Amino acid sequence: MTELVIETASVFEPLLQPARYKGVYGGRGSGKSHFYADLWLDENVRQKLDCVMLRETLKSLEFSVKKLLESKIAQHNAGMYFEVQDRRILTKNGGVTIFEGMQNHTADSIKSLEGFDRAWFEEAQNASDKSLTLLRPTIRKHSSELWFSWNPDKATDPIDAMLRGEVPPKDSIIVEANYTDNPWFTQELRDEMEFDRARDFEKYEHVWLGKYWTNAESRIFKNWIVEEFERPEGTVYRLGADWGFSIDPSTLIRCSIEGNRLYVDYEAYMIGCEITNLPDLFDRVPESRKWFITADSARPETIDYMRKHGYPKMNSAQKGKGSIEEGIAFLQSFDIVVHPRCKHLIDELSNYSYKRDPLTDQVLPVIEDKNNHVIDALRYACEGIRKAGKIQRKVITPIRQPHISSTSWMGS
Repeated sequence: MTELVIETASVFEPLLQPARYKGVYGGRGSGKSHFYADLWLDENVRQKLDCVMLRETLKSLEFSVKKLLESKIAQHNAGMYFEVQDRRILTKNGGVTIFEGMQNHTADSIKSLEGFDRAWFEEAQNASDKSLTLLRPTIRKHSSELWFSWNPDKATDPIDAMLRGEVPPKDSIIVEANYTDNPWFTQELRDEMEFDRARDFEKYEHVWLGKYWTNAESRIFKNWIVEEFERPEGTVYRLGADWGFSIDPSTLIRCSIEGNRLYVDYEAYMIGCEITNLPDLFDRVPESRKWFITADSARPETIDYMRKHGYPKMNSAQKGKGSIEEGIAFLQSFDIVVHPRCKHLIDELSNYSYKRDPLTDQVLPVIEDKNNHVIDALRYACEGIRKAGKIQRKVITPIRQPHISSTSWMGS
């Protein structure tokens, strides 16, 4: 008989009890996903369960929680209890775990989940009201549970209205968790958190403490969504780079244009990157040495260094009066589709804002010079086609947007 112990941060202890609805909300680095993955492993070792892992949109398993579950199996040396297949995970007890996107379901197709015991909706801040309405009555087996984890955006979002409203569902346990509750908060995440806290406290509260975002009126970009996609063979890519100063990040972004859509599929980002490490950083973006890159002209010596170290197709951006406003207006003319892997661009698009009058709180026609490093790189990437004048549009309507306790399980 072998005893395996799963350590649980104390903030999650209430969720170890049975409940119809279990929800965890809060900021980045709180360990929400790791807690649910551990709970999934614990329960599936003990009993036969059929589980579905959900996101609002899921076009590839790469962005499901499948890799996280596989890592938990390895971490706890529990391989004897599971059979990991390409698209699902089977258990020794006869259960199955599958991975799906709610947008793929209709009122008829959702019925295939009627017999499931657990449904975990990851990144539930993106859940539509339709998805929640379809899901809730579908998972109805005796003792079934609905799990939700999310980073809050607005109080009016369906998941917040449902689980954090005045009358939450019967038999629900809702927990707030932030990085301050995570005994295993990594130094890498701490460095990023400290950067945001020092430079933009409102962003820090939203991203790291899970506070509702309150600057919707002053946000510059509202014409963007986060969605998985693959660009077809033959796509022409446009790359832009911005250089870090002191504690600022160096960034590289890759995008492509098709019709009225601007697709952004890869980013590289590092705070305090030494010039000698820039080529390795930029190599994180596929084929970055193949394509032309338009880079911030403020550092000609850095551009010269990069040209001599594997990036001969790097050019300087042309700056001038009104270039920032013109570049932003050009980006606003597209539906911007951001791949989930571009986390820093997602942060900046959420936080890039106009200034407010400190006396009247009125939104001013002046852009805040912060939350813009990756956005600057995106402006540079699109500079050539903007100046060529081959795409002309009007701005479109927005498309939306530690004390440690432990639980153990026994295996023979």
